[in-house]
Amino acid sequence: MPELGQGTRTHPIPKAAEPPGPAALRRTGALVTLVLGGLTAVPALSMDMYLPALPQVTDALHSPAATVQLTLTACLMGMALGQLVVGPMSDKWGRRRPLLIGLLVYVVATATCAFAPIAELLIGFRLLQGLAGSAGIVIARAVVRDLYDGMEMARFFSTLMLISGVAPIAAPLIGGQVLRFTDWRGIFVVLTAVGTALTLLVWRRLPETLAPERRHSGGTVEALRTMRTLLADRVFTGYMVAGGFAFAALFAYISASPFVIQEIYGASPQTFSLLFGVNSVGLIAAGQLNGKVLVGRASLNKVLAVGLTLIAAAATALLLMTAGVFGDVGLFPVAAGLFVLMSSMGVTMPNTQSLALMRTPHAAGSASALLGTSSFLVGAMASPLVGIAGEDTAVPMAVVQLACALAALACFVGLCRPWQHRPTQEADH
Repeated sequence: MPELGQGTRTHPIPKAAEPPGPAALRRTGALVTLVLGGLTAVPALSMDMYLPALPQVTDALHSPAATVQLTLTACLMGMALGQLVVGPMSDKWGRRRPLLIGLLVYVVATATCAFAPIAELLIGFRLLQGLAGSAGIVIARAVVRDLYDGMEMARFFSTLMLISGVAPIAAPLIGGQVLRFTDWRGIFVVLTAVGTALTLLVWRRLPETLAPERRHSGGTVEALRTMRTLLADRVFTGYMVAGGFAFAALFAYISASPFVIQEIYGASPQTFSLLFGVNSVGLIAAGQLNGKVLVGRASLNKVLAVGLTLIAAAATALLLMTAGVFGDVGLFPVAAGLFVLMSSMGVTMPNTQSLALMRTPHAAGSASALLGTSSFLVGAMASPLVGIAGEDTAVPMAVVQLACALAALACFVGLCRPWQHRPTQEADH
């Protein structure tokens, strides 16, 4: 594979000169996994704890569902755009300083959300929350790239899902229980406390992983040049866009499921939280199957192809059920289809990230920013579409999911062209 960084002023790293920091961190694997898992859980905490309260927010702020769903879109767009800034910053100044600044702003922005008097201000505060929270997402992936490579990196990403996957299970359950004692504003109070704890943990337990000799010396111009070089790599772009569309199918579920499960099928917030937790267990289990069993035994590209195909199949089944082709199927079959779709993400997300980052050892921060931004931007565009026909039908959710799944498969086949890769290529990295 040609070196992507030839047009940038990066510093080559002699193989024998690995900085002692990353080696020491790898020996404390459990601690590193805990901290990085917490950072990658930021999106789930910010989104999923808030989900059971969406119908309540529409009533409290006297706004339609489509407007309230924009609070999810704003947070997601903030996380997407923020990564474009934080990723290159971490390549220039190291991982620790931008991460701590981002977490501190996240805490302040989350606390401010609790006092929003109208939906428009809540949307603005959620945008700031997403911008700040992006630091944890993009830098966590860059730290993994600092520490690991090849199959080892794919296994670590799958292990991270065991930690970060607890958040999608616990967050809506906690959100549902918080609503028993207070209103939706109390959820942001809890999120503020979680953000504060995570900031302290990072400050005390996560040292710098990018040695000074591995940092970029340029500024914004070099960062843009590096990203342009990355995007010029057809295979990297293929994995990036395929992962983005797969994430959009997942976010269509996240955005629409509170209304589908509670408003259309009449489930309580607690029942919704339980179903959401079950689906998250499926995602974690698939991620562990990927990391413990499949990685090293099967090609990452083959596993990714299976994952994308399952997402498309589940979305097709959901469209047929919600459109009434099989009559009134009830909640259970729809929940089963959503379970298959979400579980398939457990083999799709870690492998798209690993296959893309294997091609970018010289600019992990910028590559991580592009991966995260593409996923969050496409997901943000999918969110308003699921409610375009109102709150009484789940067909738009299924249509968006199927369209995103088919687009992900098309990008994987058309841009990545996995059949052209040598069988040992993944191991070579």
